Amino acid sequence: MKTREEIKQEYKKETDIRAFEPATIIPGILVAFLVGAVCMNIIGKVGTTPNTSLLGAIAAMLVARIPMNSCLKYCNLERQNLLQTIASAAGFSAANCGFIAIAMMYLMGEPGSVLTMGIGCMIGTSISIYIVGRIYDSAIFPAQGAWPPGVATATAIQAGDEGGKKGRRLLEGLAIGVVGSYFKLPVAGIGIVFIANIVAMTGLGVGLVLRGYSEQLFGFNLGATNIPSGVMIGAGMIALLQSVVTVVKGRKSSSDQKIEITVSDADSKKTLALAFGLFVGGAAIIGAITGVFSDMSVGKSVLWVLWCGFSAAVAMVLVGMAAMHSGWFPAFAITTIFMTLGILMGFSSFAIAIMTGYISSVGPCFADMGYDLKTGWILRGKGADPAREIRGRREQVKVEMVGGIIGILVVLMFANMYLSQDIMPPISRTFAAAAQAGANPALVKELLLWAIPGAIIQVIFGTKMVGVLFATGLLLNNPIYGIGVLIAVVVRLIFGTEFMEVRDSGLIAGDGLYGFFSNLIKSMLM
Repeated sequence: MKTREEIKQEYKKETDIRAFEPATIIPGILVAFLVGAVCMNIIGKVGTTPNTSLLGAIAAMLVARIPMNSCLKYCNLERQNLLQTIASAAGFSAANCGFIAIAMMYLMGEPGSVLTMGIGCMIGTSISIYIVGRIYDSAIFPAQGAWPPGVATATAIQAGDEGGKKGRRLLEGLAIGVVGSYFKLPVAGIGIVFIANIVAMTGLGVGLVLRGYSEQLFGFNLGATNIPSGVMIGAGMIALLQSVVTVVKGRKSSSDQKIEITVSDADSKKTLALAFGLFVGGAAIIGAITGVFSDMSVGKSVLWVLWCGFSAAVAMVLVGMAAMHSGWFPAFAITTIFMTLGILMGFSSFAIAIMTGYISSVGPCFADMGYDLKTGWILRGKGADPAREIRGRREQVKVEMVGGIIGILVVLMFANMYLSQDIMPPISRTFAAAAQAGANPALVKELLLWAIPGAIIQVIFGTKMVGVLFATGLLLNNPIYGIGVLIAVVVRLIFGTEFMEVRDSGLIAGDGLYGFFSNLIKSMLM
């Protein structure tokens, strides 16, 4: 008879963990429905985007400690990673993709389009998950990239399993993260600085500070202008070109040569082309089922489909790159830019709304999948066994796809209950108002003017995404976060990163867990 410890060690040594084995998929589906419903409730009542990356892993850790031999299989870190992946996918897709788009259609007086918009979100989310699964660990999205929330989740899982010094450091970081979040301090940003690229984080911090204190510095509110959007357009277009050049020419610099990747440049080219084709095809399907084409000419319909496909593909790449370098994914800000340009093309408010819902469903789950794959990459040995890494990544994509679809289904199941009570994400109101406002030709000149400095900054700093992250900071009104980021940059330059190892992940995790549960409590009391 094997002892409990022997059984535990056997489960921990398993490396061929499958997405659809009963021990993974059954609890995974249950957790996904729960997390999706909770996150939908939170964003509808509180307006924030909850971080769910650790919830599934924590649940698995707790189950593994139940004194039953059948629960010991959850001591396996890869199985914990799969449960964490499906849970975070459901939370992100429900809160950031489905509910926002569906609420926007309701606000525009199009309740009959709620179901078809939900299908459109499902298509956009599924395509983005499929694409990140194919392009992750390539020259433009390397597994060795920062992906800070993914590092934090992996560190938490490992520390929970190992205990000892690493466990103590994690608990220290968690405690500081929770307390700091309670007092509204930017602890997550501080933690991310010690993981992410320091130059990129400096750009983000400067942008946040300039936006937050623009009235004191410049005498006007940057947030009330189109300057941040213009800067993002310029930086974003250059970043996109840089990505294409990186893939087409291959990795030339000595620093890039040190990066081991499992997705070749040739495969990356095919995947980017495939992404555009799939997004165009998805747009055509959505346009057909929603009736967008009924009031447009053939030429206008073709233009709408192509613009939707192009916007979705570019938004996906930009959101993914920002998420990889900084842990932030400015999905809604980037969606607003493409929506604004679509308005200037003269599309109807209904066509703009459908396009906006489709584009907004693409970025969040791409970023989330990147974080989850980073967690899995670390837990699987950081690519030491390429075959194991590719196999494990494939299983993660499967459960992420299931989680993403579950998140949208949860929204379709409960949307009417919330919408009838006027409970919905604030960004949905912004999108609906913008879609109905109509074109403003003077806007084009302003956007193009401010695209120039954005492009220049992005060119100067190369592929470090400084321009895009600087623009991200200008788009977000959170100056305290910016101050925290810049202080952390100075501390890192003086003292290095060693003293923050594991603690930095604890800060991020503590901030995320406090934000999740405090917002959950608020939403229940409202």
